[in-house]
Amino acid sequence: MFTTVNQIKMFYQDSGKGLPVVLLHGYPLNHTIWAEVTSHLESKARVISPDLRGHGLTDAPPGVYTMRQMAADVAALLDGLEIQQAVLVGHSMGGYISLAFAQAYPDRLLGLGMVSSQAAADPPERREGRYQTAAQVEKEGVGVVANSMPDKLTNRAALAEYLRQLILTMKPAGVVGALKGMAKRPEMGEWISTLSVPVMVIAGGQDGLVPLDRAREMAQRFPHGHLTICLQSGHMPMMEAPQEVAAALEQLVNDVENGGFGELIAGQPNN
Repeated sequence: MFTTVNQIKMFYQDSGKGLPVVLLHGYPLNHTIWAEVTSHLESKARVISPDLRGHGLTDAPPGVYTMRQMAADVAALLDGLEIQQAVLVGHSMGGYISLAFAQAYPDRLLGLGMVSSQAAADPPERREGRYQTAAQVEKEGVGVVANSMPDKLTNRAALAEYLRQLILTMKPAGVVGALKGMAKRPEMGEWISTLSVPVMVIAGGQDGLVPLDRAREMAQRFPHGHLTICLQSGHMPMMEAPQEVAAALEQLVNDVENGGFGELIAGQPNN
């Protein structure tokens, strides 16, 4: 389905009934990465999965896509669906956007899922690397990213090829806008200790982009943080271990619905 938010046409899928759960994909992917998780979760909740600004079937205007701007797009989507409050679950860049949403619209957030994501800002060398990649994409196209990134996302050859093809559907303006927006994102490591909602951190035991120690440390900083470790997954646990991810998100939904936070399990695998 399509709707207009903040002067762009946004694609989204909406299925199931119950507590609204918004699944935000990472860069440079789209809503389809959540397909298997959605099929498990939609019997427990209303699952909304958009293509974020510049990604998938959503418009890719020129400019820098800040995390706050992309969070505003999500808020506008919820407005259009007449949803006042929701659980946000973000993968990688989607996690950065979810934190920006939590900071900008605290009264609208019921719970938070951080999948292969982090609260830390880019260190200087990583920030510069994003700008260099953006400049390269402007000159040479999205193949630059499609050929280099999939092997960082997963060590499974078939999945890496699927992701390569997915990235090739991206518009250059979307890749550049997201890269520059991620480079500009602020440090959230201290702020997350003020977040009072239930939080589920989901980490891949073989993730080369967000090390497990960093995920564990972040989970411990959330006042009501849980950690689920998908031991055999890389950076794409929603595709590499969809049943484990869905089970963790069901636990998050239950915590929100029951008004309880369960046991703090940060640092311990529960799968």
